[in-house]
Amino acid sequence: MSSYSCYLSSILTVLSIATTSVGAPIQDRSPQAGSPNGSKSSERLVGPDGNPINTADSTVMSDYDLVPGQSANSNLGLYLDFASTASPQPIRGDYGATDPGPREYRYDAINSDMLAALGTDAGDVANAAWPMGLSHNRLGMKGAGWARQQNVEVLPGASDMAGVDMRLSPHAYRELHWHKANEWAFVMNGSCRIQSTTANGQTTTDDLNAGDVWFFPAGSPHSIQAFDQGVEFLLVFDDGSFSEEGTSLASELFLRNPSSVLAKNFQTDVSAFTNIPTGQLYIFPGTPAPTNMAEQTVTGPAGAMPDSQAMTFHWSQQAAYEVPGGSVKILDQSTFPITDISAALVTIKPGAMREIHWHLTSDEWNYFLAGSARITVFQAPQSSRTFDYQAGSVGYIPVASAHYIENVGEDDVVVLEMLKTPFFTDISAAQWLGLTPPQIVKDTLNLPDDVISSLPKTKPYILPGNVNMTTTNFTTHA
Repeated sequence: MSSYSCYLSSILTVLSIATTSVGAPIQDRSPQAGSPNGSKSSERLVGPDGNPINTADSTVMSDYDLVPGQSANSNLGLYLDFASTASPQPIRGDYGATDPGPREYRYDAINSDMLAALGTDAGDVANAAWPMGLSHNRLGMKGAGWARQQNVEVLPGASDMAGVDMRLSPHAYRELHWHKANEWAFVMNGSCRIQSTTANGQTTTDDLNAGDVWFFPAGSPHSIQAFDQGVEFLLVFDDGSFSEEGTSLASELFLRNPSSVLAKNFQTDVSAFTNIPTGQLYIFPGTPAPTNMAEQTVTGPAGAMPDSQAMTFHWSQQAAYEVPGGSVKILDQSTFPITDISAALVTIKPGAMREIHWHLTSDEWNYFLAGSARITVFQAPQSSRTFDYQAGSVGYIPVASAHYIENVGEDDVVVLEMLKTPFFTDISAAQWLGLTPPQIVKDTLNLPDDVISSLPKTKPYILPGNVNMTTTNFTTHA
């Protein structure tokens, strides 16, 4: 066959294959409903209950209720109590729409200001709320207690401080240990005995009750033991990345050094270390501490810590500063010289509000001990967001960000405000304007003269309100 004939034969073969391919039916390889991998099936699309989904279903809801204040102008920002409805809806004034689900109704009910955002909320603000109830709980040995924490892993914006909620059962120990961060502690329930030693050999031993405080500088080794009724306390560390898992423990100190080195260090035989713990003790049962603290007070040539450098403070014995709407107690270096962390214990009556304020040199880490509250965080130039809190919640507000704390429940709100600074300071928005020449306030904000003349010259701290959360008139004669 000539070369031309071979070429022509090749062309005809290609055309024949192409024609066959074009003429053949195309296999349907698109995902099909009716099987998990989308394989071809004649079955209809089904829902999780196994029943066919009606593609004509509507998202329109007719069976729902609005709570008091929900239809009001969204800029009023009234608190919406969703506890009274089984299906809270993301509606505020003329904004939003119904949500037929699926969703977690319990979370929506306790976070009404996140579900139905205020009209004044704007822009983007980092999350400022974390419930300790969502934190992993590390359990102690043999029913001895537990501990859970908040740090940047769960609340990324909380860069300067972290917290731990810890409980010790009766007579239980928090193992001998030390930290890389300063530790400030508040006893929430029960009582305990603490002990610590300084670098120069001075010692501290003290018994603390609910409302009392201790402060252990970074690196200072210490122990904590609960008394007969157990103890629960809040720890605050001046490092947002702090983790309980990074604690230096006495058990690990012995386990991670050769026994020959331990023998040389403690001037004994290696047999002395035969029965040391084989792992971390962390939180473990103990024998009851003697009632008389003197029986456990050990001192060396350097003696005990002087009162001027005491690591404990019996804050429970300090009288609160009472104001209309609640009370305030402040603890900082002016009364507790050793501390580098300052605190305010604030009680807010139902309907009342911790005034709009901000802090000059520190972020604020707060912990809600009781009640239900909300906070709006304002960040320059034009962002704000409102968060909801319950007992056991952590809040975090960046430095110089204006905020308030409003009691939105039926019980007192008790909250700890923590600053990473030796002295507790804040700027009161009301006092600031009250100490500004009226003409400047008038020209800037165009407020009525009677409002300007009533602005306070001293910090109110807490302002009274009304338990009816739809109230909008708070003049003294209203």
